[in-house]
Amino acid sequence: MNKRKVAIALGSNMGNRLEMLRSALKELENAGFMVSKKSRVWESMPWGITNQPRFLNMCVTALSSLPPLEMLNRLKTIELRLGRKTGERWGPRLIDLDIVLIENEAVSEPNLTIPHPHMHERRFVLLPLSEIEPHMVNPKLGKTISELLGGLPEERMDWIIKI
Repeated sequence: MNKRKVAIALGSNMGNRLEMLRSALKELENAGFMVSKKSRVWESMPWGITNQPRFLNMCVTALSSLPPLEMLNRLKTIELRLGRKTGERWGPRLIDLDIVLIENEAVSEPNLTIPHPHMHERRFVLLPLSEIEPHMVNPKLGKTISELLGGLPEERMDWIIKI
């Protein structure tokens, strides 16, 4: 299978958040994802359940020849290896790894929907992703990352560091 560009969102709001992101980046390289671009790290308010610590978020693009469900399985394995426990949806977590886009593919499986079904609502995904792939297109919405970001209301996000 040919290598395809995959956009992955990373987030952490528990423990040493920055170290958790660094560890996840190393794990991605060992799991069949050749990371090609990394955004800066941003701090954002939680989404969904708001009574929890702020998140550190970033996005990467990587090349991978893995099928989509195998990509998901490997990301979930990384999360478990780094200590993530099952908890309430949108609750606090040590690490969260989400496939946002896979080139121009649309995937609809019971445990995987690509493009990510909430990406267009989340500044903490679109802002970091726009740094590295502003022209990447959401194939279901037919809009670029920059266009999707421009359609969101302003929300404070603080730039932290480039790793």
